[in-house]
Amino acid sequence: MAFLTIAAVCVCGARGADHQGVKIRVLLITGGHGFETNRFFQLFETNTEMAFRAVEHTNMAPFLKGDAARDYDVIVLYDYWQDITEEMKTDFVARLKEGKGLVVLHHAICSYQHWPEYRRIVGGRYYLEKDVVDGVEKEPSSYQHGRHFEIHVADLQHPVTDGVHDFEIHDETYKGFDCTADAHALLTTDDPESSKVIAWSKTYEAARVVFIQSGHDHFAWDNTNYQRLLRQAIRWTARVGN
Repeated sequence: MAFLTIAAVCVCGARGADHQGVKIRVLLITGGHGFETNRFFQLFETNTEMAFRAVEHTNMAPFLKGDAARDYDVIVLYDYWQDITEEMKTDFVARLKEGKGLVVLHHAICSYQHWPEYRRIVGGRYYLEKDVVDGVEKEPSSYQHGRHFEIHVADLQHPVTDGVHDFEIHDETYKGFDCTADAHALLTTDDPESSKVIAWSKTYEAARVVFIQSGHDHFAWDNTNYQRLLRQAIRWTARVGN
């Protein structure tokens, strides 16, 4: 199974790979939401620490099986999808129980509105419509495109935010989405059109999980702080170097 890099396919065994010249292998899931495809994939193509395979959500199921999972270390979700079979749910959770890393980006927090476990996996949920969770009524979340705002680093000591300081970004904000109690805040903002906590880390079963709310289009992807956060989120969830 080929994993894409700028110049080569990767070899196996990514854990501890930064000391051995072996790349972190990323399974990148997209689909269900339009995006600037080439510009987004450049985030991964230009990262010399990793190799990746991009898969549309509709073709994801085979990659969640145990045999296929040997070919990647981290799952990165940039999809927006609601339908998921019971078999896919079981396989997805099984991979996390094995310790596969998980990085959830931007609109992927909107997926699987009717699968409660996904909220627990990610550490939050964007509400597409009014709902009741654990007896609490939740109003629909909202978004504002084209906001220019400041992001604050909530934990300067975390490996995901290492070397990142408060910065400005031009991006889409989300407001009224959940951040569960077990989510460790990494980034916050005071923008009135956004929820307070906009990136966090957590664990689910044996997996390390990172959610980053930012990342709507090239205005965010071209931000060097965003690039660093994504790179370090993948490293941390893969348990490489920390």
